[in-house]
This record gives sequence, C-alpha cells and structure tokens, in this order.
Amino acid sequence: MAKKVVATLKSADGKGYTKVIKTVKSEKTGAYTFKEDIIPSENVKEFFAKK
Repeated sequence: MAKKVVATLKSADGKGYTKVIKTVKSEKTGAYTFKEDIIPSENVKEFFAKK
C-alpha cells in the first residue's frame, strides 16, 4: 500500500498533494492518537484548523 501512495505522489498529478499527520487527544482516555491523511495542498490549513 505504501509503495502505491509514494508512486502516486511522485507522478505529475500527485505534486499538488501533501501528506499530513495531526495528533488528536482522546477525551475518554486522555491518550494521544495520530490522524494521517493525504490531501490537496490548498486544504492543509483547513485540515489543521478543524478539531
């Protein structure tokens, strides 16, 4: 799966995308988890602004 994502991002169409990782704290347990996604470069600020 990872090889497919890397190959897609290296193509001409994939240059407009960014892989983002955000830490999210669970309200139940207080533990931190990571939310990982590949989104268009224009939406990076919106991704981190959401809670």
